Amino acid sequence: MYSSVVSTVAREYADFNSNAPREYWDYENATVAWNVQDPYEIVKKIGRGKYSEVFEGVNVVANERCVIKVLKPVKKKKIKREIKILQNLAGGINIIQLLDIVKDPEVCNSLLI
Repeated sequence: MYSSVVSTVAREYADFNSNAPREYWDYENATVAWNVQDPYEIVKKIGRGKYSEVFEGVNVVANERCVIKVLKPVKKKKIKREIKILQNLAGGINIIQLLDIVKDPEVCNSLLI
């Protein structure tokens, strides 16, 4: 049996976080600007995952369709991490645009629009 440890290094961007400013990678200390849920209405459920349910929605003020991701109650750290990843990858290929970050005051769920 072999008991050697193999160390791997990414070919590209291996040192990216060490060169990026702290606010890029430090999601635990990030502050989130929560908005109100009022302009958004759920139309129908379109999917679900381990930590969320996804709905087709509409912004009734702007009369625009949107997707509403309702995060299940998890640690704030996980929510901040997901928000930070979407903000950092904005504009990338196959990355959805984060339009809004909302808290549902009645049930305290976090919603990503």
